Amino acid sequence: MKYITAGESHGIGLTAVLEGFPSNVTVSEQAVNDQLKRRQLGYGRGGRMKIESDRVHILSGMFGSRTLGSPIALFVENRDFEKWREYTHPVTGKPAAKALTAVRPGHADYTGCVKYAFDDARFVLERASARETAARVAVGALCRGMLLDLGITIGSHVTNIAGVKSGVCPESAEGLNELADKSEVRCLDNIAEKAMIKKIDECMSRGDTAGGEAEIIVSGFPAGVGSYAQYYRKLDAVLGMHLMSVQAVKSVSVGLGAEVANLFGSSVHDEMFCEGGKAVRRTNNAGGIEGGMSNGENIVLRVAVKPIPTLMQGLRTVDIKSGEQTVAAPERSDYCAVPAAGVVAENAVAFALADELMKVTGGDDFRTISERVAEMRKRSAL
Repeated sequence: MKYITAGESHGIGLTAVLEGFPSNVTVSEQAVNDQLKRRQLGYGRGGRMKIESDRVHILSGMFGSRTLGSPIALFVENRDFEKWREYTHPVTGKPAAKALTAVRPGHADYTGCVKYAFDDARFVLERASARETAARVAVGALCRGMLLDLGITIGSHVTNIAGVKSGVCPESAEGLNELADKSEVRCLDNIAEKAMIKKIDECMSRGDTAGGEAEIIVSGFPAGVGSYAQYYRKLDAVLGMHLMSVQAVKSVSVGLGAEVANLFGSSVHDEMFCEGGKAVRRTNNAGGIEGGMSNGENIVLRVAVKPIPTLMQGLRTVDIKSGEQTVAAPERSDYCAVPAAGVVAENAVAFALADELMKVTGGDDFRTISERVAEMRKRSAL
């Protein structure tokens, strides 16, 4: 499978075209909209979330909610476009009236202007904006629906905001989102939740922003997806690429992640035991991936999300038009987007895993994929 997205933050809307999705998958439009709504939640989000009420328009690739195996086109409208039409209309817009030349440190503003020879950073920020993830979440929602039909569940929770860490470590993705989504910051630790909210309030009071971490857990994924044979087939490498492509994500870890650098092998590697004629593990430090392949345990991933680079207090920068030192002008943005980043990451993982699973099963229709996944679950080296 592959997909491509198009659209600007304040343009007409966001579009995604998904190619290679199998036939005969029943798609719930409401399930896609539920994921889009989850993406908009979280304490510390900006005013844009009060304007938009994201809903998907499925334009092609299915009849009667059943996929056809042909390209699926998805569209999410930008309600805020009406306020920006004069500047961002693709044909009649006059962007110069809203030119941005005081580029924001940490954003794509300056490097985008250098790369594409722009004298207005608005040409950059409109596409570089995390608003683009609405299209990616819609694609991921289709994929997670198919995975769910195959007995594969994906969930996430926030483990850290601005240095405040959660002490809760869930053992499964089952029911995880139902619990996490009850929290304003999607944190399972009630004490840490309150401290996280306090940190975000501090950011709001001084016009600053906060980063953090989110953990993604996948349960029910069969062993044997991915490969050690080539670098580009390694499952952890594929997942890392998809997660690193999410705006503001600065690092990705699998299982224990960077902590393995501080431990001995005897404390890191998951020993195996024979129980009832099956090989079992009592720990999952590897995060469900060994040698670039899924091993049948929960896949456990973590993303570190930097603070949003749009600060209301403004950071020192240069004006690319005048060449003078100045302060970056504030653009409407979030104070903390970590809870939303976890939701985006879930759906990025959903696409990556569905794609890799289809490569292994080789099916163009859901029935074939389902049968082959059932066969994979029966395999054993014993």
